[in-house]
Amino acid sequence: MTILDKIVADKHTEVELRKKLIPIEQLEQSVLFEKDAISLVKSLNSTHSGIIAEHKRRSPSKSVINQNLNVFDVAKGYEKAGVCGMSVLTDGKYFGGSLDDLLTARASCKLPLLRKEFIIDPYQIIEAKAYGADVILLIAAILSKDELKAYSELAQSLELEVLLEVHNEQELKKSLLPTVDMLGVNNRNLKTFEVSLDISKALSQLIPDDFVKVSESGISSVSAIKELQTFGYKGFLIGENFMKTDDAGKSAKQFIEELTQ
Repeated sequence: MTILDKIVADKHTEVELRKKLIPIEQLEQSVLFEKDAISLVKSLNSTHSGIIAEHKRRSPSKSVINQNLNVFDVAKGYEKAGVCGMSVLTDGKYFGGSLDDLLTARASCKLPLLRKEFIIDPYQIIEAKAYGADVILLIAAILSKDELKAYSELAQSLELEVLLEVHNEQELKKSLLPTVDMLGVNNRNLKTFEVSLDISKALSQLIPDDFVKVSESGISSVSAIKELQTFGYKGFLIGENFMKTDDAGKSAKQFIEELTQ
């Protein structure tokens, strides 16, 4: 079994438990369920930096990244730095995140929020809406074309934007759906956790222009972003680079200042 297989197997168990604890009807009564979504697409299209900054405590590839930064400070810092959006990891077992992190981020800033999660059930999309997300992540590697279609349609009906993540040409082909807003290319192979920006470069020509292109993982330099921009990328998901410092917001601010000079 790959790490991804393990995560998905655990996620099925976790979601079944969550459904018993908090039924869908209860999620739909959340105050945040009526909130107007904040568009990440608009934010990415109206800025030069394109940074989507992440809150991530740990990961299977790096173990602990930073357990000391609280979400409130990170969200405030990212907003002050001028990022386009914030990604919040809500997986507990492998990434040390939670839905409470999403709630805290929502209360702390007015940025578009992406719920970064391994979504394998429609329940999690309703959950994302109830906890204040504006965008959901769908991962092509773990979902069939029918699931991608159904899940992105559900998200659209809830006024959530969809970032659909692919890693190769085969995954990309099943992901070109009208209900998808952004196509993310993950430079990290989720099976081996190796990283290469060449994946973003190679797939860029195969992504139609009506999708906002986002490059994810392994981006740690301004030069990498400038190069990826020439391939048509508008968004850049950066996690570890900011989170491994003592002040994620401050490091994001310095990075954006250098990028936009």
